[in-house]
Amino acid sequence: MNPTTYAVRLGLRRGWIELRQSLTNVGDIVYWLLLAAVFLTVLFFQRDSTVEGTDLSLAAVVMPSLLGGLLAFQTVGGAAYSLAADREDGTLLRAKTVPQGLLGYLSGRVLGLSVGTLPLLVLILVPSLLLVDGLASLHVSSGLTLLWVFVLGLLATMPLGIIVGSLVKGPREAYTWVTFPTMALAGISGILYPIQSLPVWVQNIAQVFPVYWLGLGTRSVFLPDSAAAVEITGSWRQLETAGALTAWAVIGLLLAPIVLSRAARRESGSKMQDSKQEAMKRVG
Repeated sequence: MNPTTYAVRLGLRRGWIELRQSLTNVGDIVYWLLLAAVFLTVLFFQRDSTVEGTDLSLAAVVMPSLLGGLLAFQTVGGAAYSLAADREDGTLLRAKTVPQGLLGYLSGRVLGLSVGTLPLLVLILVPSLLLVDGLASLHVSSGLTLLWVFVLGLLATMPLGIIVGSLVKGPREAYTWVTFPTMALAGISGILYPIQSLPVWVQNIAQVFPVYWLGLGTRSVFLPDSAAAVEITGSWRQLETAGALTAWAVIGLLLAPIVLSRAARRESGSKMQDSKQEAMKRVG
């Protein structure tokens, strides 16, 4: 068997095992349930507020945006944190010592992070369809749109997490460098409130980053066409959404392997031991 194919198969097998463990892990399940409960509570209190210029509730506009924003947060944060943790405990060091080990490692991480984001999104989506009025019903066309938005969104955001995880010192730094920038982007990208309520210069900044385009793409799936009136150009701009997410995906997929390879070359047994000692100091 081709060494590359074999490495990918091993990586995917490992990713599937870790994913199954996560789906049965009490801590992960509690995290998903609590986070979903928080967002559903927010939507519940927003259901009686109407977005200016439409007859839609604020909850109806925010819910799809949350799906896009959470996809970005979970993917970037998950990739950065897990990679930083794997560097600290020696997983990345072991991976680089075998032929095509980094490729296998990356394959497993991509599978685990891609599928691992779905439980939280489903826990928010399904109750929202019952709780929030004004959401468009899914059909074949909108379902396909949701699929390509999510796929391009994953490809656009996951490399960013890999880059962050390759550069930071450890998991705690990864959490810091992901959480605050992502929260800031969510605040200016129309995830929690319609973006047209923000100054034009803030809108222009938001459109540079994939978080805005993920929110716009998911809104185009779940909201009626009339809701596009409150968007920046009065339309869903699906072609621009695909273009922006693809551009981020291409840039990220070109840079992430380079940054990861350099991070792997810097890993050594002594450095791993130093990282473990630092981690023990934090725990202590």
